[in-house]
Order: sequence, then C-alpha cells, then structure tokens
Amino acid sequence: MTIEYIKKANQVLANTYKRNPIVITKGEGAIVWDTDGKSYIDFVSGIAVCNLGHAHPRVANAIYNQAKTLCHVSNLYYTTPQIELASILVENSFADKVFFANSGAEANEAAIKLARKYFKDKGEKNKYKIITMEKSFHGRTMGTLSATGQEKIQKGFDPLLPGFDLVPFNNIPALKSKIDDMTCAVMLEPIQGEGGVCIPDSDYLKNVRKICDEKGLILIFDEIQTGLGRTGKLFAYEHFGTSPDIMTLAKALGNGVPIGAMLAKEEIAKSFVPGSHASTFGGMPLTVAAALETVKVLLEENLAMRSYEIGAYFKERLMWLKDRHDSISEVRGFGLLIGAILQKSGTAIVEECLKKGFLINCVQDNILRFIPPLIIKKEQIDLLINCLDEVIN
Repeated sequence: MTIEYIKKANQVLANTYKRNPIVITKGEGAIVWDTDGKSYIDFVSGIAVCNLGHAHPRVANAIYNQAKTLCHVSNLYYTTPQIELASILVENSFADKVFFANSGAEANEAAIKLARKYFKDKGEKNKYKIITMEKSFHGRTMGTLSATGQEKIQKGFDPLLPGFDLVPFNNIPALKSKIDDMTCAVMLEPIQGEGGVCIPDSDYLKNVRKICDEKGLILIFDEIQTGLGRTGKLFAYEHFGTSPDIMTLAKALGNGVPIGAMLAKEEIAKSFVPGSHASTFGGMPLTVAAALETVKVLLEENLAMRSYEIGAYFKERLMWLKDRHDSISEVRGFGLLIGAILQKSGTAIVEECLKKGFLINCVQDNILRFIPPLIIKKEQIDLLINCLDEVIN
C-alpha cells in the first residue's frame, strides 16, 4: 500500500521535497503511524511545530468547536478568539501589538515591511537596509529568501531583492562594520535552528541590542523555531537578558495548524495603519482558536520548564553517546532544540533510524537536529540513544 501511495504522490505532487519513503496517517503524543501500521517515535515534530505532541485532545476539541461555530469572516470585523490570543501573547512578552499571518515567512515579511515603513514615516526615506546573519533561515518568499543567509536555498531565484546585508552570526565587529546611513534594522534568530543549532555567546544578543539602541536601529528576533517553550523558556530571548523591538512566531503557535504572528512595540507598530498591510486569512477564528488553546496548555502545564528539564537529560544522554563515538564532535542546544555535530554526513544515520522506528532530522549535512514534542518521555529518549549507539557502530 505504501509503495502505491508514493507512486501516486510522485505523479501528482510538485517535487519540492526530498521525502522519506513512508506515508504517515496518524499521530498521538510523540508517536506517529504509517499506512502499514508501523509506529515511529517522532523527534522532528513537524520541524518544531507540534510542541504539545500530535492530536492533543484540547487543541483538537478547540478546532472542532470553532469549526462548527465560525471559521472565517475576514479582518473587516473583530472576532473574540483573535482578541484573546493577541492579549495572551502581549501579556507574556515584551510586545504591545500583534499582527496575525498564515506562516512564519509571512510573519517575517510583516516584520521587514514594518521596519522599513517605520523609518519612511519618520521621513528617513533612505533607511531601508536590514542586516541579517549568515546561515540564517527566514522563509521562502522572495522577501524572506533574500533575507536568508544560505546560498543553497537562494540558488536559482536571483535576482534577489535588494536591501539585505549579511554578516557572520555571533560576530559583533562584523555587525558594526556593515552599519551605514541606510541601515534600518538587524534581523536574527536568537539560536539558529536550520543553520545547525548555532548558539550565540552569552553577551552577544545584549551587545546587538546595545548597538541598535546607539544607532537608532530596530532589532528583530525571528523566534519562529525557538519560540513557545522550545528552548526551555517561553521565548529564547529570555535566556540572554534582552528583548527585541519586533518578534516573529509561527511553527508551534498552532501546534500543527498554520498560523504566524508578528509582535511589536507600540512606537513601531503604529506605522501599520489601515491599508498598509493585510492578510485575508491571517488571524481567522479557526486557526486562532487552535493557537489560543495551544498557548494556554503551554502556560498552564509549564511546558517550557519541562523542555528545560527533559532537554538537560537528553543532552546528558547525547554526551554519553559522544564519549562512545569519535564521529560525534560536539553536542549543543537549549531545551529541546539540540544538535549533535558529526564529523561525517548524517544522512545514512537518519535513514537507518527511520528503518528502526525513529524520525530524526539532519541539517547542514552533518548536524543531527533533535526537536521532539515537549511532552517527549525519558524512556523514548533512551530508546533513541540506544538506536543511535547501534546505528553509529
């Protein structure tokens, strides 16, 4: 049956993904099943999306109740779920205002547009350039692709949009050297996920904040992968004793339902006025109801703290694995965003783990990235470690 599905998929789906040869049909908690009934422990969670695990009953119930009540009326009108979700995000962050979108890329597009418009409104029409980081990932629209610092993702789509300057991540002198009279903002991920779980120095983000304050620049944090408990705090910036002017969220916000959000301080957010930016489906009641329940569960069950604690256990077990295998050179990460750096390609390891019932992920060719649901159990982690021990041998 699986072979038949894959054959049909290859006939009708655009070939934009290198898919693993399984067809997943069901999920519950940290486990998914394929069309043959085989189970897999999921250490990818939709690429850091299903923080509560698959088919969370409270989120499913929220979707069901909203679907039979009101799915969509457009942003020409107020809706209660949108007001409630914006309120809970503002109450638990640095921000004053929220704009809802459909994805992380759209949230980042909104952030880019807001930063530029803010300076246009101030009469500084030549301030439009945004400094972003090498190895960053901000999305695949033309705007966010141009902001992304990975040539392999940009290949074939030039000319890219102008106005983005790249510098190495975690390098203050390089950042300072790129700032000029046309710079309006600095945009970065507090921890680079797609870039290989790259961790900044403890004072790096504080120093970036200081530079932005001194130069009058907007600081944008892309927390699409790191946000909502993934790193052991609700937002990754909380680890580093500073905060941005604009922050973007998506992925885990809807626990699998597509939704993005851009959060901003009042002074900057006021540059978005009626007609300046919009989204037909952004903040529609159905997706917002799922996100609202997701955030409530995250806060009520203190899953950020659980991520911190179980993540420490996971890193400890990976360090045990590192001591046994010379092919692992480093283990790094915060909470349940963890990378094991290999001295060889990780592709074969991912494939062998799949055969043995584990979904894992490799980025930058040689970095095993572990981003399981925040409800992952120690016993499930131990099973993976034993599998990796065997596979690496």
